Amino acid sequence: MNEIDLPNKVWTILPERMKVNRVHRVPLSSRAIEILELMQKFQCNEFIFPGSKKGLSNMAMLQLLKRMGCDDLTVQGFQSTFRDWAAETTAYSNEVIEMALAHTIKNMPEAVYHRGDLLEKRSQLMSDWAEFCNVKPES
Repeated sequence: MNEIDLPNKVWTILPERMKVNRVHRVPLSSRAIEILELMQKFQCNEFIFPGSKKGLSNMAMLQLLKRMGCDDLTVQGFQSTFRDWAAETTAYSNEVIEMALAHTIKNMPEAVYHRGDLLEKRSQLMSDWAEFCNVKPES
């Protein structure tokens, strides 16, 4: 839990764990904080979601999907779903959405002048996403 700042609702991923080799701050929704606080009660080592001997591998989610019989789903598909939802149903700028996905700004002149990470705007985006994900389907 050393990357998680519960009071400020931020997960700071260190550069060595990111593709782009830079710090990525992830704003956490209230629901994410609830889950993390619950998991803290069961924490037996440094990992929030431990495997049998260490943290879960990068294949854990894919393996879970397969065990659930969701062979047609991928982890990348969740990112695509978020991207589509944000672009098609919200008014958030492309820049905020791309930063939420830890994507770099492709436009080099713009990238040179952009130093912030839009955390406040991304925080609201992630809260809206959590609300969308927690809607129970109509039966």
